[in-house]
Amino acid sequence: MRILVTGGCGYIGSHTLVDLLQDDYEVLCLDNLSRGAEKILSGVEQITGKQIQNHNIDLCDADATRNFFQLHKPDAVIHFAAYKSVGVSVEQPLLYYHNNIASMVNLLSCVQEFDIMHFVFSSSCSVYGNLKTQPVNELTPLGAAISPYGHSKQIGEDMIRHFSKICSTRFVMLRYFNPVGAHPSVLIGEIPFGKPSNLVPAITQSAAGILPAIVVHGNDYPTADGTCVRDYIHVCDIARAHKLALNLCSTMNANENPFIMNLGSGNGNTVLEVIDAFEKSTGVKLNYSIGPRRHGDVDVIYSNNQLAKEKLGWQP
Repeated sequence: MRILVTGGCGYIGSHTLVDLLQDDYEVLCLDNLSRGAEKILSGVEQITGKQIQNHNIDLCDADATRNFFQLHKPDAVIHFAAYKSVGVSVEQPLLYYHNNIASMVNLLSCVQEFDIMHFVFSSSCSVYGNLKTQPVNELTPLGAAISPYGHSKQIGEDMIRHFSKICSTRFVMLRYFNPVGAHPSVLIGEIPFGKPSNLVPAITQSAAGILPAIVVHGNDYPTADGTCVRDYIHVCDIARAHKLALNLCSTMNANENPFIMNLGSGNGNTVLEVIDAFEKSTGVKLNYSIGPRRHGDVDVIYSNNQLAKEKLGWQP
């Protein structure tokens, strides 16, 4: 199979490139580099021994997207390419709606025109909203999205849900929780766009002296220590699930289409617990302060991941 990976120069995309290349898939990388870094492909090459070229195309450009499909004729798509910062989406909602939804319209148009067999969509736990019942599973009714980013993922899922009824493509939608970590080689990892908005890169940059301090956004949430609870899952586990999801696409029937799965560890940890774990494991004392809540953050979210274990044979 020839697999198109959109957003292949990003964090999860680059780790998925490695996983696919090591399993001898033919891979196409497409990334407009607005949030990715082409240099990450040199790390992919060092790990896999296989050179890969990035195609610098903006999926919001319908003509360029169609020309790419016409020229390269992929068999399947793994779609990562999207803006993903909750905080920035609150500040610039139209930017996020345009980028994440217009690109999806163009991509699905090509999926239909060029009869793409399989499609794996990078969704998010943010689609659940701010729910009191935890852990969440795939049958948990979705709440209102707290951020434009989360809403754009809800819309993306709805687009696939409706579109799947009129085409033969098989879709798997993977709802990620909080990806962390890096490839064991440390040749690729998370390269934040500007100041990191996620906890773990903020911790590591602070420990390395790149950031002067960490701001913990709120300590008055209804949790054990007042800070937000999240489900942290290793990026290599998420990458591996995409390859398994492609296999599922080839065996699922029409009644299962689209198939939705959570990708999380199944455990919830507070921000202060993660900071404490880092300090204990490294011996490095972190400089952090408590700041106000950040608009767009939910109180608590962690996963029931049983479905992914059963359907994919996946174990984080």
